[in-house]
Amino acid sequence: MADQQTFHSGFVAVIGRPNVGKSTLINRLVGEKVSIVTPKPQTTRSRILGILGDEQSQIVFVDTPGVHRPRTKLGEYMEKTIHESLQGIDLLCQLVDAGKVGRDDHALAQANAGLSVPRFLLINKTDLVHPQRLLPTISAFSEYGFDMILPISARSGEGLDRLMAAIRERLPEGPRYYPDDIWTDQNERQMIAEIVREKALMLLREEVPHGIGVEVLSVKEIRDDLTEVHADIYCEREAHKRIIIGRQGEMLGKIGSQARADIEALLHTQVNLQLWVKVRTGWLDNLNDLKSLGYTDQ
Repeated sequence: MADQQTFHSGFVAVIGRPNVGKSTLINRLVGEKVSIVTPKPQTTRSRILGILGDEQSQIVFVDTPGVHRPRTKLGEYMEKTIHESLQGIDLLCQLVDAGKVGRDDHALAQANAGLSVPRFLLINKTDLVHPQRLLPTISAFSEYGFDMILPISARSGEGLDRLMAAIRERLPEGPRYYPDDIWTDQNERQMIAEIVREKALMLLREEVPHGIGVEVLSVKEIRDDLTEVHADIYCEREAHKRIIIGRQGEMLGKIGSQARADIEALLHTQVNLQLWVKVRTGWLDNLNDLKSLGYTDQ
């Protein structure tokens, strides 16, 4: 464990298939909403940092997109993001869903077995399965040489104290990478855009969400207690635009109302949120569109 004379810090990558609970875990550990969370796959699209520190240590959690087979330029960007997120890390946490372990989980474990950093396998969502169902998973993953295999529940908090103790125990001596009052590397506009996208993902039909991008055009302080935010929601088809807006604007109103509450909590002011829906056909495969929406540095 860290002592009084030394400071320990490091980068902890959290990887796994879509919907295994990576963002939920990081939000729980950091104690702030670092990443948006929805039950839909591929919610996280970019690398997002969640920062947790105290007087003796600083842990920088790296939330990554769910591992999947890319079919678009956006998918390729997400795959590249996962690969780059593993460069220079100090510890790796792979999450699996206790009730839905599959071949891709094993392939990911095997692919990273040669990493020279400590590796933890976290069997998440244990609150949803009988404890006896965990034994075959623990046995099956033992062959990959994990430094620790730990059942947890990111939702209930089960096992997280033990996880944090194990992480801190293995952190190398290092600097404080970020100021004490920073808990994410995202800027204000990125966080607002993600909040709007989260509400759209939660409210819209299954066929629409992965064709949605959000661009925040402006964030303007009108007075001390009021901020005006303008943002565009992009979709791929006119039919999707009609669904997003809804009959007499009802759906867009719900998205805006739910997003506004979270944005007000983020900015600590009242918010006048103005949303527009625009069609960008093929933006998932357009590098210029991806760059404008913050999904690529190319």
